[in-house]
Amino acid sequence: MKRRKLILLCLLCGTSLYSAAQESRSFQLEVRNTWTHEQTDAPVVVKLSDLKTGFDVVSATVTDGVREIPSQLDDLDGDRKADELAFVIDMPAQSTRQIDITLSAAPAQKTYTPRVSAQLLIRDAKKGKHAPIQSVTVPGTTNFYNMVYGHGPMFESELVGYRIYFNEKQTIDPYGKFTPRLELTESQFYPTDEQLARGFGDDVLMVGNSCGIGALKGWDGQKAVHIAPVVYRTERILACGPVRAVVEVEVQGWEYQGRRLDMTHRYILYAGHRDLRIETSFSHPLAEEVFCTGVQNIMGNETVAYSDHRGLTGSWGRHWPVNDTVKYAKETIGIATCIPEKYIRQEVADGDNFLYILSAPGERGFCHYTMFTSRKETFGFPDAEAWFGYMQEWKDGLEHPLETVILPDVETSGRPHP
Repeated sequence: MKRRKLILLCLLCGTSLYSAAQESRSFQLEVRNTWTHEQTDAPVVVKLSDLKTGFDVVSATVTDGVREIPSQLDDLDGDRKADELAFVIDMPAQSTRQIDITLSAAPAQKTYTPRVSAQLLIRDAKKGKHAPIQSVTVPGTTNFYNMVYGHGPMFESELVGYRIYFNEKQTIDPYGKFTPRLELTESQFYPTDEQLARGFGDDVLMVGNSCGIGALKGWDGQKAVHIAPVVYRTERILACGPVRAVVEVEVQGWEYQGRRLDMTHRYILYAGHRDLRIETSFSHPLAEEVFCTGVQNIMGNETVAYSDHRGLTGSWGRHWPVNDTVKYAKETIGIATCIPEKYIRQEVADGDNFLYILSAPGERGFCHYTMFTSRKETFGFPDAEAWFGYMQEWKDGLEHPLETVILPDVETSGRPHP
């Protein structure tokens, strides 16, 4: 009897080990930098649906053969299952590397140093407190702007911080830093006097009714218009690190140019980056609707602008960032926005902004990129000439993303990530 129990126990253990082994899969990813420049903290994204693992991925380990590379698994569609694996790596010019990746159905106890953060806070005015939330949806007629602490989701990399206004403007507003580090978890976009004395950054631009830092707007033929009226407006945090933050803003029932549009903006900020990738998607293919985006014409008479007339536009200027002109000094800031040329229909200016008009008939979405620099940065740019030069190099880099290929010993093959 004892012998029979021992055999049964061994069989059960063997089955358990076999099952665990089956719910783990390793593969190699070849990463190529075809650009003639080195890429630092270059994003790599692997769509898990391409791998067909046969199990729900709960943890991942990414190594370069010697060191583990911090990574994260993100659930982007809200079904509580990981959809993408993301990490950043350094790649010399015109180089190739093999990256080892192991996916598992078992949880892993790992802690990486965070290089980005994201938060969405609801205000409790009576108690003077605020609580973190992941998502909130309100009717389009609800004035929710002052009920959200920071007026919208706040997120950052070591280099820069952003927030997205929770109202019809949906403007991207910047937070400039003196020192590369994470600050928004502590300052929450409103640094105290004590934090300012410790060298914290703060708001560096009064966006007003402009597109601010590359916000997408409607276009009425003469000027940029806000995203209203809508039936519902939603803002959510999809990922908050350690290597990328992902924030979404969604509107349903936007009455625009004779149609009702359901539109989602997804903002992606990677560790080591100052630029945002903004993915705009629609529930149905577009017709002839036109939109606009670009950079703010920074108020004051010190603003200069740059354009390559092929999708890249920028401005550099100096003005007060808030209405309090006693406590706060003028800030110098540079802005840049880059739109793929195939979407561009016209280049215009409307007083508040330097803009491109864009459209994508028959498509269900498009993307563009935006970024800024603050003159207060100890790691930034001294003048407009340096900023405009960097903008051109930035565009060149956007046109040369890393290419990824899953090596042939794995059943499925990869493709370059756009």
